[in-house]
Amino acid sequence: MNYLSTRGDHTPRRFCDILLEGLAPDGGLYLPERYPQVDAATLARWRKVYHEQSYADLAFEVLSLYIDDIPAADLRAICQKTYTAEVFGTGEIVPLRHVENGLWLEALSNGPTLAFKDMAMQLLGHLFEYELGRRGEQLNILGATSGDTGSAAEYAMRGKAGVRVFMTSPHGRMSPFQQAQMFSLQDANIHNIAIEGVFDDCQDIVKAVSNDLEFKRKYKIGTVNSINWARLLAQVVYYFAGYFQATTKDDQQVSFTVPSGNFGNVCAGHVARMMGLPIAQLVVATNENDVLDEFFRTGVYRVRGSADTHETSSPSMDISKASNFERFVFDLLGRDAGRTADLFGPQLAKHGRFDLSADPLFAQAAGRYGFVSGKSTHADRLATIRDCWSRHGLMIDTHTADGVKVAREHLQAGVPMVVLETALPIKFAGTIVEALGREPERPAKFVGIEDLPKRVLVMPAQADQVKAYIAQHCA
Repeated sequence: MNYLSTRGDHTPRRFCDILLEGLAPDGGLYLPERYPQVDAATLARWRKVYHEQSYADLAFEVLSLYIDDIPAADLRAICQKTYTAEVFGTGEIVPLRHVENGLWLEALSNGPTLAFKDMAMQLLGHLFEYELGRRGEQLNILGATSGDTGSAAEYAMRGKAGVRVFMTSPHGRMSPFQQAQMFSLQDANIHNIAIEGVFDDCQDIVKAVSNDLEFKRKYKIGTVNSINWARLLAQVVYYFAGYFQATTKDDQQVSFTVPSGNFGNVCAGHVARMMGLPIAQLVVATNENDVLDEFFRTGVYRVRGSADTHETSSPSMDISKASNFERFVFDLLGRDAGRTADLFGPQLAKHGRFDLSADPLFAQAAGRYGFVSGKSTHADRLATIRDCWSRHGLMIDTHTADGVKVAREHLQAGVPMVVLETALPIKFAGTIVEALGREPERPAKFVGIEDLPKRVLVMPAQADQVKAYIAQHCA
């Protein structure tokens, strides 16, 4: 399997090349040359694999379709080492819970940092260590986080041989728990950089450094953000696992609602659907930062600046530039790399927006590709959290509440609707207290985490300063 860039670079690359590279040299994102197709017979076989063997075995089945430059025995061993009950708290790994009237919740937050990012990041940690060891190389990971990617990456990479992590985050914009998870780590290979700005500033810095090819190659810069195809690929697996739990027949349709800011999580659903998973709808749920909802309603993709990016009670979605959105638009435009490069390059740079509303292809976003969307506000979050607790005894976090609110607006008779849980409530305790008047449960290992010593550097939103810091610590 070879991989190509959304902006036209067709230099043949295999999985392990793009695993370490992250962003393509032309600034595009990697996608496989084609999506492997899964028929009814394969779905039936994978259903047995998940129910009678394990999630790790299902992960191997899915990943092996895309990874042919790691020996099968080694890839299977990596999956088995990653997806264990010890790490994720249950042998099911991603158990489904029925909420009401065809609405289900897929638990993705049982990992080490209590957020869905662990599902992919734990795998990436093992893949990086394996491939770097095989090559005898080192990797300096530069990342951006709005809250959960950072801690998931750092917990997955801490102590890993040959890996350093430089994680940028928006200064003061994450919840106290999220900040404590990251900044309390004292491992020598972990570096936290708090950027004076919003998440999009952090993301812009990562892209700017990645686009400096000389610097990137000199300092072996890689990424763990969802612009890294390997991370998105790992997330495809839990769409299949959710499907096998919500259905009994392999031709039955299911829908997924995904709280989304950067479009990575729901883009994995797009990949699963392109492979042949019978997904009726992919429902994108946004908060007040509704760039994606606006596009799916109107055809206009309009990014916002820092001043117009709202600070909300679902802060991991406080994003106004959805990096992974380029992958979907590339497919939507019939894989026209030239047009994709223009839209996400000169068009956005000059106008801060592009408009596909008059393009006949835009209608296919909902028709052929199944995308619909909705928006949730702070008041909606509080109401949904209260409702789930009072009627179902179910405590959900703020981002998952956005998902449940929007999912209820898109239910279809006879089609199970699966909401992807994003984090455990303890990560956003302040809003839970506001909604319910009580603190959420805190796992024992995180008691007192906010009081631990912090290790973080505050820095202005300037890529050159981040590059200088990396160079200094890689000398």
